Amino acid sequence: MTAQSLKSHFLLNEDVTFLNFGSFGACPKPIFERYQAFQLEMERDPVQFMTVRLIQYLKKSREALATYISCDADDVVMVPNPSYAVNTIAKSINWQVGDEILTTDLEYGACDRAWKLICSQVGAKYVRQPIQLPLLDAKTFVDNLFTGVTDRTKMIFISHITSTTALILPIEEVASWAKELGIPVFVDGAHVPGHIPLDLNTLDVDYYTGACHKWMMTPKGSSFMYVKKSLQPDIKPLVVSWGYEALFPSHSTFLDWHSLNGTRDYTASLCIADAIDFMETYNWTSVAKRSRDLVKTYANKFSELLDSPLLAPLNDDFIGQMLSVEIKTPDPEKLYRTFVDEYKIEIPVMRHDAKVYLRYSINGFNTAEDLDVLMAAITDIKKKGALL
Repeated sequence: MTAQSLKSHFLLNEDVTFLNFGSFGACPKPIFERYQAFQLEMERDPVQFMTVRLIQYLKKSREALATYISCDADDVVMVPNPSYAVNTIAKSINWQVGDEILTTDLEYGACDRAWKLICSQVGAKYVRQPIQLPLLDAKTFVDNLFTGVTDRTKMIFISHITSTTALILPIEEVASWAKELGIPVFVDGAHVPGHIPLDLNTLDVDYYTGACHKWMMTPKGSSFMYVKKSLQPDIKPLVVSWGYEALFPSHSTFLDWHSLNGTRDYTASLCIADAIDFMETYNWTSVAKRSRDLVKTYANKFSELLDSPLLAPLNDDFIGQMLSVEIKTPDPEKLYRTFVDEYKIEIPVMRHDAKVYLRYSINGFNTAEDLDVLMAAITDIKKKGALL
């Protein structure tokens, strides 16, 4: 199916060149219609929906998701977003004064903030190990990261795909080495489901969270939290509700504690099977490959135009459907508004410590013309000389 044909399935504004699938995804019409059908069902019969049907609907979603990401359905629960999962797990562990959580200096800012607050409360230390860029190969990255390990390291927290730098990190190698050292691993896989293959049984990490509302294309507010079965008793609910010390407990305390936490709209999470069906119907493996190829085709042009080196080799080990390049600009927020308001291009301009990155995301509806529009806009902005 052509990019133009796929675009007809999305609700995106046709006047906008959309190069920011990575931030919040975009929901195709068939999935969105299913979402609205669930919402209508809930509003027509709210008590029966929330108290009887919802738990069965969530079970079906967990089972579909578990098959898709290869894990036991009882080891995964639906959460609103990965930040919720990070907070849940980080606040559950019995940290001791002086404990260290090792991470990279490439992590998502919201997660950095959560860890810093929690560490400040318990006397632990969040260690942001500097990572040498550009990446060279998996071994160099892993050696670089594990330089930060000490006898106080109690966890490694790491992105599977980074946000600002858009890099796929060698999680398999990290998990393998950490297991040899007896260090638990918690992976932030917000960008992974629907983007690159995920097999949690094979990966064998302790904790994993991913967003379904990004590359899996479910409605916003649909993510998951995976916890290895042996560790589940330690992970307390972030919001205590009726599932805690349940009057009628299920076979799984983990599910009881984390599946339902008060009145909110759970319907986005009920569309996971529909999203998987959509991807299967339109051969999303092929769509993703075409998208990765387009990302790589323009990578060097993008790099040269911004006079910034690429952050990793152009292969599937490090680059998926997103690419970031450092950009020199005195006002990232103004540059972002310029792309949106003057050029009708949706693309993030992201601060990360002292650097700023411009990141384009490609999905099945994008074409080379979209990236040509971006290149022309950057060229025009450079000529004007104010922001670049």
